[in-house]
Amino acid sequence: MAWDFSTEPEFEEKLDWIGAFVRDEAEPLDLAFADGGIIYDKSHPVHDEVVRPLQQKVKAQGLWACHLGPELGGKGYGQVKLALMAEILGRSAWAPSLFGCQAPDSGNAEILAHFGSDAQKERYLEPLLEQRSVSCYSMTEPHAGADPRLFNCRAERDGNDWVINGEKFFSSNMRYADFAIVMAITNPDVPVYQGASMFLVPTDTPGLDILRHTGVGDEPEGTGNHPHVRYENVRVPGDALLGGEGQAFRIAQTRLGGGRLHHAMRTVGAAQRCFDMMLERAVSRHTIGGPLSKKQMVQEAIADSWVQLLQFRLQVLHAAWTCDQVGGSAARAEIAGVKVATPKVYHDVVVRAIQLHGALGVSNEMPFTKHLLMSLSLGLADGPTEVHKLTIAKAALKGVEPAEGLWPTEHLPKRRAEACQRFAHLLEHEVGNR
Repeated sequence: MAWDFSTEPEFEEKLDWIGAFVRDEAEPLDLAFADGGIIYDKSHPVHDEVVRPLQQKVKAQGLWACHLGPELGGKGYGQVKLALMAEILGRSAWAPSLFGCQAPDSGNAEILAHFGSDAQKERYLEPLLEQRSVSCYSMTEPHAGADPRLFNCRAERDGNDWVINGEKFFSSNMRYADFAIVMAITNPDVPVYQGASMFLVPTDTPGLDILRHTGVGDEPEGTGNHPHVRYENVRVPGDALLGGEGQAFRIAQTRLGGGRLHHAMRTVGAAQRCFDMMLERAVSRHTIGGPLSKKQMVQEAIADSWVQLLQFRLQVLHAAWTCDQVGGSAARAEIAGVKVATPKVYHDVVVRAIQLHGALGVSNEMPFTKHLLMSLSLGLADGPTEVHKLTIAKAALKGVEPAEGLWPTEHLPKRRAEACQRFAHLLEHEVGNR
Protein backbone atom coordinates (compact mmCIF):
# COMPACT_ATOMS: atom_id res chain seq x y z
CA MET A 1 0.00 0.00 0.00
CA ALA A 2 1.29 3.46 -0.91
CA TRP A 3 0.94 6.43 1.43
CA ASP A 4 0.66 10.04 0.41
CA PHE A 5 0.74 12.91 2.91
CA SER A 6 1.14 15.63 0.27
CA THR A 7 -1.04 18.73 0.17
CA GLU A 8 -1.76 21.25 -2.56
CA PRO A 9 0.37 24.44 -2.81
CA GLU A 10 -2.58 26.61 -1.74
CA PHE A 11 -2.79 24.79 1.58
CA GLU A 12 0.96 25.00 2.07
CA GLU A 13 0.64 28.77 1.76
CA LYS A 14 -2.01 28.64 4.47
CA LEU A 15 0.39 26.69 6.68
CA ASP A 16 3.01 29.41 6.17
CA TRP A 17 0.44 32.04 7.16
CA ILE A 18 -0.50 30.03 10.27
CA GLY A 19 3.15 29.74 11.28
CA ALA A 20 3.73 33.49 11.08
CA PHE A 21 0.42 34.26 12.81
CA VAL A 22 1.17 31.92 15.71
CA ARG A 23 4.65 33.38 16.15
CA ASP A 24 3.57 37.03 15.92
CA GLU A 25 0.15 36.94 17.62
CA ALA A 26 -0.37 33.79 19.70
CA GLU A 27 3.00 33.40 21.38
CA PRO A 28 2.93 36.95 22.85
CA LEU A 29 -0.41 36.04 24.45
CA ASP A 30 1.29 33.01 26.01
CA LEU A 31 3.82 35.29 27.66
CA ALA A 32 1.48 38.05 28.78
CA PHE A 33 -1.37 35.77 29.94
CA ALA A 34 0.38 32.64 31.13
CA ASP A 35 -2.47 31.53 33.38
CA GLY A 36 -4.13 28.88 31.23
CA GLY A 37 -7.51 29.52 32.82
CA ILE A 38 -7.77 32.92 31.15
CA ILE A 39 -8.11 31.16 27.80
CA TYR A 40 -11.48 29.84 29.00
CA ASP A 41 -12.55 32.86 31.06
CA LYS A 42 -14.61 34.71 28.47
CA SER A 43 -15.25 37.56 30.92
CA HIS A 44 -11.59 38.58 30.88
CA PRO A 45 -11.12 41.79 28.82
CA VAL A 46 -8.36 40.21 26.71
CA HIS A 47 -11.04 38.27 24.82
CA ASP A 48 -12.94 41.33 23.61
CA GLU A 49 -9.92 43.56 23.09
CA VAL A 50 -7.41 41.11 21.57
CA VAL A 51 -8.66 37.57 21.03
CA ARG A 52 -11.85 38.20 19.05
CA PRO A 53 -10.17 40.59 16.57
CA LEU A 54 -7.49 37.94 16.02
CA GLN A 55 -10.17 35.29 15.51
CA GLN A 56 -11.70 37.49 12.82
CA LYS A 57 -8.37 37.48 11.00
CA VAL A 58 -8.35 33.67 11.15
CA LYS A 59 -11.91 33.57 9.80
CA ALA A 60 -10.94 35.91 6.98
CA GLN A 61 -8.29 33.36 5.98
CA GLY A 62 -10.89 30.58 5.96
CA LEU A 63 -9.10 28.75 8.78
CA TRP A 64 -11.73 28.84 11.52
CA ALA A 65 -12.85 25.55 13.16
CA CYS A 66 -11.48 23.54 10.25
CA HIS A 67 -12.42 20.24 11.93
CA LEU A 68 -16.11 21.03 11.39
CA GLY A 69 -18.05 20.90 8.14
CA PRO A 70 -18.97 23.94 6.02
CA GLU A 71 -22.53 23.87 7.35
CA LEU A 72 -21.07 24.77 10.77
CA GLY A 73 -18.63 27.38 9.50
CA GLY A 74 -15.61 25.09 9.17
CA LYS A 75 -13.70 23.55 6.28
CA GLY A 76 -14.38 19.89 6.96
CA TYR A 77 -10.69 19.14 6.53
CA GLY A 78 -9.46 15.56 6.69
CA GLN A 79 -7.13 14.43 9.44
CA VAL A 80 -3.91 14.95 7.47
CA LYS A 81 -4.59 18.65 6.96
CA LEU A 82 -5.81 19.02 10.54
CA ALA A 83 -2.67 17.30 11.78
CA LEU A 84 -0.41 19.64 9.82
CA MET A 85 -2.28 22.62 11.24
CA ALA A 86 -2.19 21.23 14.77
CA GLU A 87 1.58 20.79 14.55
CA ILE A 88 1.94 24.56 14.23
CA LEU A 89 -0.76 25.40 16.75
CA GLY A 90 0.94 23.12 19.28
CA ARG A 91 3.70 25.69 19.70
CA SER A 92 1.33 27.98 21.62
CA ALA A 93 -1.24 27.51 24.39
CA TRP A 94 -3.43 30.30 22.99
CA ALA A 95 -3.24 29.34 19.31
CA PRO A 96 -6.00 26.69 19.28
CA SER A 97 -8.42 29.21 20.80
CA LEU A 98 -7.60 31.71 18.07
CA PHE A 99 -8.44 29.07 15.45
CA GLY A 100 -11.63 27.77 17.07
CA CYS A 101 -10.25 24.34 17.88
CA GLN A 102 -9.30 24.46 21.56
CA ALA A 103 -9.93 21.40 23.69
CA PRO A 104 -12.35 20.35 25.03
CA ASP A 105 -14.68 22.69 23.13
CA SER A 106 -13.63 21.37 19.72
CA GLY A 107 -14.44 17.77 20.58
CA ASN A 108 -17.64 18.73 22.37
CA ALA A 109 -18.74 20.76 19.36
CA GLU A 110 -18.05 17.79 17.13
CA ILE A 111 -20.28 15.43 19.08
CA LEU A 112 -23.00 18.06 19.36
CA ALA A 113 -22.85 18.45 15.59
CA HIS A 114 -23.15 14.69 15.09
CA PHE A 115 -25.61 13.72 17.81
CA GLY A 116 -27.33 16.86 19.06
CA SER A 117 -30.97 17.61 18.30
CA ASP A 118 -31.86 20.84 16.53
CA ALA A 119 -32.84 22.38 19.86
CA GLN A 120 -29.57 21.23 21.50
CA LYS A 121 -27.54 22.66 18.64
CA GLU A 122 -29.30 25.99 18.92
CA ARG A 123 -28.86 26.18 22.70
CA TYR A 124 -25.36 24.75 23.09
CA LEU A 125 -23.52 24.36 19.77
CA GLU A 126 -24.11 27.78 18.22
CA PRO A 127 -22.77 29.76 21.23
CA LEU A 128 -19.83 27.35 21.42
CA LEU A 129 -18.92 27.91 17.78
CA GLU A 130 -19.26 31.67 18.22
CA GLN A 131 -16.91 31.56 21.23
CA ARG A 132 -19.66 32.96 23.44
CA SER A 133 -19.62 29.93 25.73
CA VAL A 134 -17.26 27.33 27.19
CA SER A 135 -17.92 23.64 27.72
CA CYS A 136 -16.74 20.89 30.05
CA TYR A 137 -16.43 17.15 29.48
CA SER A 138 -17.25 15.50 32.81
CA MET A 139 -16.43 11.80 32.61
CA THR A 140 -13.73 10.42 34.90
CA GLU A 141 -14.49 9.55 38.52
CA PRO A 142 -12.25 9.76 41.63
CA HIS A 143 -12.24 6.03 42.40
CA ALA A 144 -12.30 4.77 38.82
CA GLY A 145 -10.20 7.12 36.73
CA ALA A 146 -11.07 6.44 33.11
CA ASP A 147 -12.31 2.86 33.63
CA PRO A 148 -16.03 3.12 32.87
CA ARG A 149 -16.72 -0.33 34.30
CA LEU A 150 -16.22 1.17 37.76
CA PHE A 151 -18.34 4.30 37.28
CA ASN A 152 -20.91 5.03 39.98
CA CYS A 153 -22.45 8.26 38.71
CA ARG A 154 -26.08 7.41 37.98
CA ALA A 155 -28.89 9.07 36.05
CA GLU A 156 -32.40 7.81 36.80
CA ARG A 157 -35.71 8.68 35.23
CA ASP A 158 -38.20 10.63 37.28
CA GLY A 159 -41.27 11.32 35.18
CA ASN A 160 -40.08 13.24 32.13
CA ASP A 161 -36.84 14.27 33.84
CA TRP A 162 -33.51 12.66 34.61
CA VAL A 163 -31.90 12.96 38.05
CA ILE A 164 -28.10 12.68 38.23
CA ASN A 165 -26.16 11.65 41.33
CA GLY A 166 -22.45 10.99 41.66
CA GLU A 167 -18.99 12.54 41.63
CA LYS A 168 -16.57 13.35 38.84
CA PHE A 169 -12.87 14.20 38.94
CA PHE A 170 -10.75 16.36 36.61
CA SER A 171 -13.79 18.00 35.05
CA SER A 172 -11.55 20.51 33.30
CA ASN A 173 -12.84 24.07 32.78
CA MET A 174 -15.94 23.49 34.92
CA ARG A 175 -15.32 26.76 36.76
CA TYR A 176 -15.65 28.69 33.49
CA ALA A 177 -18.05 26.41 31.62
CA ASP A 178 -21.62 27.26 30.72
CA PHE A 179 -22.52 23.60 30.36
CA ALA A 180 -21.03 20.15 30.89
CA ILE A 181 -21.39 16.94 28.93
CA VAL A 182 -21.81 14.37 31.69
CA MET A 183 -21.44 10.61 31.32
CA ALA A 184 -23.67 8.67 33.71
CA ILE A 185 -24.89 5.09 34.10
CA THR A 186 -28.54 4.83 33.07
CA ASN A 187 -28.83 1.03 33.10
CA PRO A 188 -26.59 -0.80 35.59
CA ASP A 189 -27.99 -4.20 34.59
CA VAL A 190 -26.25 -4.35 31.20
CA PRO A 191 -22.57 -3.98 30.24
CA VAL A 192 -21.45 -0.41 30.70
CA TYR A 193 -20.86 -0.03 26.96
CA GLN A 194 -24.64 -0.32 26.50
CA GLY A 195 -25.68 1.15 29.86
CA ALA A 196 -24.02 4.58 29.88
CA SER A 197 -25.53 7.77 28.50
CA MET A 198 -24.51 11.39 28.06
CA PHE A 199 -26.36 14.47 29.27
CA LEU A 200 -26.10 18.19 28.58
CA VAL A 201 -26.13 19.90 31.98
CA PRO A 202 -26.00 23.70 32.43
CA THR A 203 -23.44 24.44 35.13
CA ASP A 204 -25.87 26.63 37.08
CA THR A 205 -28.23 23.68 37.61
CA PRO A 206 -29.04 23.25 41.35
CA GLY A 207 -27.12 20.38 42.94
CA LEU A 208 -24.03 20.72 40.71
CA ASP A 209 -21.22 21.72 43.09
CA ILE A 210 -17.46 22.06 42.79
CA LEU A 211 -16.04 20.33 45.87
CA ARG A 212 -12.52 21.61 45.32
CA HIS A 213 -10.34 23.00 42.58
CA THR A 214 -7.48 20.78 41.49
CA GLY A 215 -4.38 21.96 39.70
CA VAL A 216 -1.34 20.28 38.21
CA GLY A 217 2.30 20.30 39.20
CA ASP A 218 3.28 23.12 41.52
CA GLU A 219 0.03 25.07 41.28
CA PRO A 220 -1.00 26.02 44.84
CA GLU A 221 -3.32 23.57 46.57
CA GLY A 222 -6.96 24.53 46.15
CA THR A 223 -6.36 26.22 42.81
CA GLY A 224 -6.38 24.97 39.24
CA ASN A 225 -8.77 24.24 36.43
CA HIS A 226 -9.53 20.52 36.92
CA PRO A 227 -12.07 20.33 39.77
CA HIS A 228 -13.61 17.51 41.76
CA VAL A 229 -17.36 17.86 41.16
CA ARG A 230 -20.45 16.45 42.86
CA TYR A 231 -23.84 15.96 41.20
CA GLU A 232 -26.44 15.75 43.96
CA ASN A 233 -29.99 15.28 42.72
CA VAL A 234 -29.19 17.29 39.62
CA ARG A 235 -32.45 17.38 37.70
CA VAL A 236 -32.45 17.89 33.93
CA PRO A 237 -35.32 17.54 31.44
CA GLY A 238 -35.67 14.54 29.17
CA ASP A 239 -34.34 16.47 26.20
CA ALA A 240 -31.00 16.90 28.00
CA LEU A 241 -30.13 13.37 26.85
CA LEU A 242 -27.49 13.58 24.10
CA GLY A 243 -27.91 11.08 21.28
CA GLY A 244 -29.88 8.21 22.73
CA GLU A 245 -30.00 6.26 25.94
CA GLY A 246 -27.05 3.86 26.19
CA GLN A 247 -25.14 5.68 23.42
CA ALA A 248 -22.37 7.27 25.52
CA PHE A 249 -19.53 5.17 24.17
CA ARG A 250 -20.60 5.51 20.56
CA ILE A 251 -20.69 9.26 21.06
CA ALA A 252 -17.36 9.33 22.93
CA GLN A 253 -15.51 7.52 20.15
CA THR A 254 -16.52 10.28 17.73
CA ARG A 255 -14.47 12.80 19.68
CA LEU A 256 -11.68 10.64 21.07
CA GLY A 257 -10.05 9.32 17.90
CA GLY A 258 -9.49 12.66 16.23
CA GLY A 259 -8.75 14.27 19.59
CA ARG A 260 -5.92 11.84 20.26
CA LEU A 261 -4.42 12.55 16.85
CA HIS A 262 -4.62 16.29 17.38
CA HIS A 263 -3.06 15.99 20.84
CA ALA A 264 -0.25 14.08 19.18
CA MET A 265 0.41 16.53 16.37
CA ARG A 266 0.25 19.48 18.75
CA THR A 267 2.86 17.55 20.71
CA VAL A 268 5.06 17.43 17.61
CA GLY A 269 4.96 21.22 17.55
CA ALA A 270 5.65 21.55 21.28
CA ALA A 271 8.50 19.04 21.21
CA GLN A 272 9.95 20.69 18.10
CA ARG A 273 10.02 23.96 20.00
CA CYS A 274 11.98 22.29 22.82
CA PHE A 275 14.31 20.81 20.20
CA ASP A 276 14.89 24.25 18.67
CA MET A 277 15.81 25.59 22.12
CA MET A 278 18.18 22.65 22.52
CA LEU A 279 19.93 23.50 19.25
CA GLU A 280 20.28 27.16 20.14
CA ARG A 281 21.73 26.27 23.53
CA ALA A 282 24.20 23.86 21.97
CA VAL A 283 25.75 26.52 19.74
CA SER A 284 25.51 29.33 22.32
CA ARG A 285 26.88 27.78 25.50
CA HIS A 286 30.63 27.26 25.85
CA THR A 287 32.22 24.93 28.39
CA ILE A 288 35.49 23.02 28.73
CA GLY A 289 37.13 24.81 25.84
CA GLY A 290 34.37 24.97 23.26
CA PRO A 291 30.65 25.09 22.45
CA LEU A 292 28.36 22.32 23.66
CA SER A 293 27.63 21.50 20.02
CA LYS A 294 31.16 20.08 19.67
CA LYS A 295 30.68 17.57 22.49
CA GLN A 296 29.87 14.07 21.29
CA MET A 297 27.33 13.36 24.05
CA VAL A 298 25.49 16.55 23.11
CA GLN A 299 25.54 15.55 19.46
CA GLU A 300 24.11 12.18 20.46
CA ALA A 301 21.26 13.89 22.35
CA ILE A 302 20.52 16.07 19.32
CA ALA A 303 20.61 13.12 16.93
CA ASP A 304 18.36 10.96 19.12
CA SER A 305 15.84 13.78 19.43
CA TRP A 306 15.88 14.46 15.69
CA VAL A 307 15.27 10.81 14.88
CA GLN A 308 12.47 10.44 17.44
CA LEU A 309 10.71 13.58 16.26
CA LEU A 310 10.83 12.60 12.60
CA GLN A 311 9.63 9.07 13.30
CA PHE A 312 6.83 10.38 15.50
CA ARG A 313 5.72 13.00 12.99
CA LEU A 314 5.54 10.41 10.22
CA GLN A 315 3.66 8.02 12.52
CA VAL A 316 1.05 10.68 13.28
CA LEU A 317 0.69 11.60 9.61
CA HIS A 318 0.30 7.94 8.70
CA ALA A 319 -2.40 7.50 11.34
CA ALA A 320 -4.15 10.65 10.11
CA TRP A 321 -3.96 9.43 6.50
CA THR A 322 -5.36 6.04 7.55
CA CYS A 323 -8.29 7.78 9.26
CA ASP A 324 -8.97 9.73 6.08
CA GLN A 325 -8.93 6.53 4.04
CA VAL A 326 -10.88 4.08 6.22
CA GLY A 327 -12.32 6.08 9.12
CA GLY A 328 -11.36 6.35 12.77
CA SER A 329 -12.95 3.07 13.87
CA ALA A 330 -10.89 1.04 11.39
CA ALA A 331 -7.75 2.96 12.38
CA ARG A 332 -7.97 2.15 16.09
CA ALA A 333 -4.55 0.48 16.21
CA GLU A 334 -2.87 3.35 14.39
CA ILE A 335 -4.46 5.90 16.72
CA ALA A 336 -3.52 3.81 19.77
CA GLY A 337 0.07 3.63 18.51
CA VAL A 338 0.19 7.40 18.25
CA LYS A 339 -1.25 7.71 21.75
CA VAL A 340 1.48 5.43 23.14
CA ALA A 341 4.27 7.30 21.37
CA THR A 342 3.11 10.81 22.28
CA PRO A 343 4.20 11.05 25.95
CA LYS A 344 7.39 9.05 25.36
CA VAL A 345 8.76 11.21 22.55
CA TYR A 346 7.71 14.45 24.26
CA HIS A 347 9.30 13.38 27.56
CA ASP A 348 12.57 12.28 25.99
CA VAL A 349 13.07 15.48 23.98
CA VAL A 350 12.18 17.72 26.94
CA VAL A 351 14.52 15.91 29.32
CA ARG A 352 17.43 16.22 26.89
CA ALA A 353 16.70 19.93 26.44
CA ILE A 354 16.65 20.42 30.21
CA GLN A 355 19.97 18.62 30.56
CA LEU A 356 21.65 20.83 27.96
CA HIS A 357 20.42 23.95 29.74
CA GLY A 358 21.79 22.84 33.12
CA ALA A 359 20.36 24.59 36.18
CA LEU A 360 18.60 27.11 33.93
CA GLY A 361 16.64 24.21 32.42
CA VAL A 362 14.87 23.36 35.67
CA SER A 363 14.37 26.98 36.68
CA ASN A 364 11.17 28.96 36.30
CA GLU A 365 12.93 31.15 33.76
CA MET A 366 12.59 28.51 31.05
CA PRO A 367 9.40 26.70 29.98
CA PHE A 368 10.74 23.14 30.21
CA THR A 369 9.14 22.03 33.47
CA LYS A 370 5.68 22.84 32.06
CA HIS A 371 6.54 20.81 28.98
CA LEU A 372 7.75 17.95 31.17
CA LEU A 373 4.55 17.94 33.20
CA MET A 374 2.48 18.02 30.02
CA SER A 375 4.39 15.02 28.68
CA LEU A 376 3.39 13.08 31.79
CA SER A 377 -0.20 14.29 31.56
CA LEU A 378 -0.48 13.08 27.96
CA GLY A 379 0.32 9.58 29.17
CA LEU A 380 -2.97 9.71 31.10
CA ALA A 381 -5.28 11.91 29.04
CA ASP A 382 -7.83 10.12 26.82
CA GLY A 383 -6.92 6.80 28.44
CA PRO A 384 -3.63 5.68 30.01
CA THR A 385 -0.78 4.45 27.83
CA GLU A 386 -1.11 0.89 29.11
CA VAL A 387 -4.68 0.59 27.83
CA HIS A 388 -3.65 1.66 24.35
CA LYS A 389 -0.80 -0.84 24.33
CA LEU A 390 -3.39 -3.55 24.89
CA THR A 391 -5.36 -2.25 21.90
CA ILE A 392 -2.26 -2.43 19.72
CA ALA A 393 -1.35 -5.92 20.89
CA LYS A 394 -4.87 -7.24 20.30
CA ALA A 395 -4.92 -5.77 16.79
CA ALA A 396 -1.50 -7.23 16.00
CA LEU A 397 -2.46 -10.69 17.30
CA LYS A 398 -5.82 -10.77 15.51
CA GLY A 399 -5.83 -13.46 12.85
CA VAL A 400 -2.40 -14.84 13.70
CA GLU A 401 -2.46 -18.65 13.65
CA PRO A 402 -0.27 -20.83 15.92
CA ALA A 403 2.57 -22.75 14.34
CA GLU A 404 1.88 -26.32 13.35
CA GLY A 405 3.85 -28.80 15.40
CA LEU A 406 6.62 -28.19 17.91
CA TRP A 407 8.84 -25.77 16.01
CA PRO A 408 8.18 -22.18 14.84
CA THR A 409 7.29 -21.60 11.19
CA GLU A 410 10.63 -19.82 10.68
CA HIS A 411 12.66 -22.62 12.33
CA LEU A 412 15.77 -22.77 10.13
CA PRO A 413 16.44 -26.57 10.07
CA LYS A 414 12.90 -27.25 8.83
CA ARG A 415 12.94 -24.46 6.26
CA ARG A 416 16.43 -25.42 5.06
CA ALA A 417 15.37 -29.06 4.59
CA GLU A 418 12.37 -27.93 2.54
CA ALA A 419 14.57 -25.65 0.41
CA CYS A 420 17.15 -28.38 -0.14
CA GLN A 421 14.43 -30.80 -1.25
CA ARG A 422 13.10 -28.23 -3.72
CA PHE A 423 16.51 -27.63 -5.29
CA ALA A 424 17.90 -31.16 -4.83
CA HIS A 425 18.87 -31.62 -8.50
CA LEU A 426 20.93 -28.43 -8.49
CA LEU A 427 22.55 -29.24 -5.17
CA GLU A 428 23.56 -32.69 -6.49
CA HIS A 429 25.07 -31.00 -9.56
CA GLU A 430 27.00 -28.63 -7.31
CA VAL A 431 28.36 -31.50 -5.22
CA GLY A 432 29.36 -33.41 -8.34
CA ASN A 433 31.43 -30.51 -9.64
CA ARG A 434 33.51 -30.13 -6.49
